[in-house]
Amino acid sequence: MILLLTCSQMLFAQGKLSKDERMKWWREARFGMFIHWGVYAQWAGVYHGHEQTRGGAEWIMNRSKIPVAEYQAKAKEFNPTSYNPDLWVKMAKDAGMKYIVITAKHHDGFALFKSDASKWNIADATAYGRDLLKPLAAACKKYGIKLGFYYSHAQDWNNPGGAAARKLMREGWANPDSTQIDAYTQAHNGHWDPAQETATFDQYIDKVSVPQVKELLSNYGDIAVLWWDTPTNMTDQAAQKLQDVLKLQPGIITNDRLKRPNFPGDTKTPEQKIPSRKDLDGKDWETCMTMNGTWGYRTKDTNWKSTETLIRNLADIASKGGNYLLNVGPKPDGTFPQESIDRLGEIGKWMKTNGEAIYATKANPLEEVSWGRITSKEGPTGTVLYLTVFNWPKDGKLEISGLENKIQSATVIANKQKLKFEGNTIVVPSQAPDAIASVIKIEVTGKIKAKALEGGNMKSGALD
Repeated sequence: MILLLTCSQMLFAQGKLSKDERMKWWREARFGMFIHWGVYAQWAGVYHGHEQTRGGAEWIMNRSKIPVAEYQAKAKEFNPTSYNPDLWVKMAKDAGMKYIVITAKHHDGFALFKSDASKWNIADATAYGRDLLKPLAAACKKYGIKLGFYYSHAQDWNNPGGAAARKLMREGWANPDSTQIDAYTQAHNGHWDPAQETATFDQYIDKVSVPQVKELLSNYGDIAVLWWDTPTNMTDQAAQKLQDVLKLQPGIITNDRLKRPNFPGDTKTPEQKIPSRKDLDGKDWETCMTMNGTWGYRTKDTNWKSTETLIRNLADIASKGGNYLLNVGPKPDGTFPQESIDRLGEIGKWMKTNGEAIYATKANPLEEVSWGRITSKEGPTGTVLYLTVFNWPKDGKLEISGLENKIQSATVIANKQKLKFEGNTIVVPSQAPDAIASVIKIEVTGKIKAKALEGGNMKSGALD
């Protein structure tokens, strides 16, 4: 019998995978793409002509309390014939992203892959009729992009026994039966349809969740990330069963959402916000954020963040030692919204010039500055500081607060222009090279020596 091992399994067998080695690529990547996609894209935030009033479009089944039979019947129409995973991955790569995490199964329980554990999957329940993840895995391998899977391990609104968050009807779409539905939901641990309760939570874990995670970690080559989400009703016993499956991919990185506090994973996951400096505890972290206001595709959500905000968020996150997982919600036909495509292209142009200020950098070792953000890299004889300037100085002088090392050189990355400096002050041109964020590369002697920092003085939240 021939035993085929993934690269990570071979490394594990050789005893070469410490946590730092597993995390090395992730800490250098700094930038990835989140993809929220499923049959909820068909609803696009609208149920029976009523606009979903709260929550992301991917929550429409729960928020509007759509019956299981109706939701599954709608899925039969799901046929994303314009799905082009090669194009998706190339757009991510061209944007400067190093990894992709896709919703292999979101809270509605719908699997984007062929599954023997549940017929509620893309191959068996839709007109499309075939696995969506296999060609995506092939495209990621082709372009050198790491692939990760989001998996809703506890919440599942279609597979019997799955958990359901107790979101009331009035938070989604109010209809004449909302009072009755709310009462049922409160009395039935979040469920609103008897079809959801024909199995126990433990049966769901054993018959759906654990087997599907095994499928994901066995059938798609090397998987870089397993992104758990919402441990609703989770027990330590159930979490351990899922944790044990990770042995199939010894090099995998997981987040902190399997079951708190006893299963912390490798990374912390602030959502839709950027932590302040005072809130950082030295652990690896990744902020996931949307480009507009929703994770899944929604026709009425036109509140798109500007490219300036997205790029400055990236610089802000890198300056605090974190990763930026930026979301795209594809349309039901399998294409990205044009607004997402435009922003990915614009970010890519900036990253092509300035990516060295983001990739493989460490957090700002100095004081906060009013004009932008700072990242750093240590070398054998000195340190490189990257000054990402948002507010170009009108007086032509850029001061680096708190630096005690001697500056050796200062260079504008965009045009390689050498700049003069005096002490900690850099003399800059009258015009910023980039209207959004200009990067100046500073080389200094030795490791950074800085004056004592005042904790917690970085602005919290995204740069909206």
